[in-house]
Amino acid sequence: MGTYRICMCFKRRYKVSETGPPQEVKEAFMKYTEGATQMTVEQLTRFLVEFQGESGASISDARKIVEQLLQKRYPVGTKYTKKNTLTLDDLHRYLFSPDLNPPIGDQVYQDMTAPLSHYFTYTGHNSYLTGNQINSDCSVVPIIKALKRGVRVVELDMWPSDDTTHGVHVYHGWTLTTPVEIIKCLESIREHAFSASPYPVIITLEDHLTPDLQAKVAQLITQTFEDMLFYPQSERLKEFHSPEELKHRIIISTKPPKEYLKAKSERGNKPHKENDSDEDAWAKAPPDPTTDQDVDTSDSDSSPDEDNDDCESRPPGACTYKSLIAIHAGKPKGGLKEALKVELEKVRRLSLSEQALEKAASSHGTDVIRFTQRNILRVYPKGTRLNSSNYNPLIGWMHGAQMVAFNMQGNGKYLWLMHGMFRSNGGCGYVKKPDFLMKLGPDNSLFDPKEKLQVKKTLKVKVYMGDGWHLDFTQTHFDLFSPPDFYTRVGIAGVPADKE
Repeated sequence: MGTYRICMCFKRRYKVSETGPPQEVKEAFMKYTEGATQMTVEQLTRFLVEFQGESGASISDARKIVEQLLQKRYPVGTKYTKKNTLTLDDLHRYLFSPDLNPPIGDQVYQDMTAPLSHYFTYTGHNSYLTGNQINSDCSVVPIIKALKRGVRVVELDMWPSDDTTHGVHVYHGWTLTTPVEIIKCLESIREHAFSASPYPVIITLEDHLTPDLQAKVAQLITQTFEDMLFYPQSERLKEFHSPEELKHRIIISTKPPKEYLKAKSERGNKPHKENDSDEDAWAKAPPDPTTDQDVDTSDSDSSPDEDNDDCESRPPGACTYKSLIAIHAGKPKGGLKEALKVELEKVRRLSLSEQALEKAASSHGTDVIRFTQRNILRVYPKGTRLNSSNYNPLIGWMHGAQMVAFNMQGNGKYLWLMHGMFRSNGGCGYVKKPDFLMKLGPDNSLFDPKEKLQVKKTLKVKVYMGDGWHLDFTQTHFDLFSPPDFYTRVGIAGVPADKE
């Protein structure tokens, strides 16, 4: 029983009552116990498999549930903890316990043997920032937090520095953000990379370094990660490896060094543009000091890769640094259509801003989906999100974009949606894309998110109970006459037709 005052004078009492089992739970209990007052371990197993749809549940799983539930509800050593059966109230407590019966399981249940391009990947943007994009601190703390949450893609912006031991630090270029040494970032990734998931961590490097500093970074990476580092067998990957093959491995993804590309184009008597200025209006907005620079407008992939290149013909440092790049970033020169071209002999990563993706999805939606069936598409926030806000990730996911990069230090409903998405599949950081994004439909057609299709499944949600309001709200939160009335809002995030 609790009390609170009205107008500082009159007292009003309210009683905190516990909700009993819903009628559906009572009926299920009576069905599986055949009218008895106790549910055995065997009956609980049947209930889990048939009623709950947990096809993999076994006798040992049910016995473990009974033991944990009884230990949690009753004092150790009492007759209740020794009975190995459940009452109706026990079953009710189990079903509505977020600890014993969480809404999302913690086991990986999807096939993890497909290429990386078949999976949505938990991706961070400017992973080192603690706050806004202009003047917040750079630190290893947000990197560690992200990895512990299950994030699998970490972004580091590398810049030259005269103040660090190794001459390289990480910060958001052309801003007032305070830098952090790259070695600290690498060491933090090594220590915490697999604390939440055994599946590979991808480090995307935004490179603003000279060849000699690139050589230092290559040395730091190899020394820090040692056997954890994945070395590509060839420059021309025809298909990405699978998350299962890459368990407990660190993968480097960035653009090949300009000096290496220049050497290649000189050997082929091809002119090479060293200028990274924008040639395609769709690829970048006007220069902005806060804009992500990871849209490659050079012709880094326009000249054929050669597996048999002599390291002697490459500039010092470019050989070692380039040999670490397992996922090549960049795009061929030309327009949007050329950037989304699918090549059978190699796979690559393309980066687009959220604005560029919206434009691409509007005019070349099926081309984006076709590209992401074999290649990796990374989407990053527009440069005007100075407060580290985020965008709607569904636009990228609907078109197969694997790396929808988010500011993990931000907040808001889109970040909640991102976190919720990657709680699935055991929270391992990889969620397999649905088949309709990976396979052709009738008449060799590709999925179109804007198309209205026939309803295939209707989801019904029934709210049984709400609990805990008396713990989260003090008496001063109540209105003049009674405790507040709570309600549940249920929605669905998906293509436009799903939300209608």
